[in-house]
Amino acid sequence: MKDKGNSRGTFKNRPRANERIRVKKVKVIGPDGNLLGVMPTNVALQKAYDMDLDLVEIAPRENPPICKIIDYGKYLYDLKKKEKEAKKKQMGTQMKEIRFTSRIGEHDYQVKLRHIREFLQDGHRVRISVRFRGREITHKELGQELLEKLIEDTKDISKVDRGPKMEGRFMTLQLVPAKKK
Repeated sequence: MKDKGNSRGTFKNRPRANERIRVKKVKVIGPDGNLLGVMPTNVALQKAYDMDLDLVEIAPRENPPICKIIDYGKYLYDLKKKEKEAKKKQMGTQMKEIRFTSRIGEHDYQVKLRHIREFLQDGHRVRISVRFRGREITHKELGQELLEKLIEDTKDISKVDRGPKMEGRFMTLQLVPAKKK
């Protein structure tokens, strides 16, 4: 069986196999999972070749390193599958942004509130911006009241990450989903 080294695939830290294992002695686990004991690497490699399998380094940091006699291609396939599954389970949170004006109507407010609640329930962070146009900037208290109302309406599913703050012509607020118990 020839060496199946690091020439193919996208793994950055692929385990060493066969002739790439450069230590004198290794602890060997058989294909059935039984411990075969500590032996010289060349003897373990010959056992693997006799079984028409590969010697793969499973735990390189141990003393002596632990190797297993298995099919290297199948082992890499299983590793890739586990990696993909772990990536799928990772929840990528996104920042969603909703913009308001200081003179928003009640129906428009309710529609945007429903969107904010959906985003929070999906686990996303939400940035809410109130835009002041022209002379509206003189009535910042309207934007403040709007954001306080939003905080009150979403307090059951969110908590405030950054409170209302003026940034130029915008007053912003950040909400994050509340932890589920």
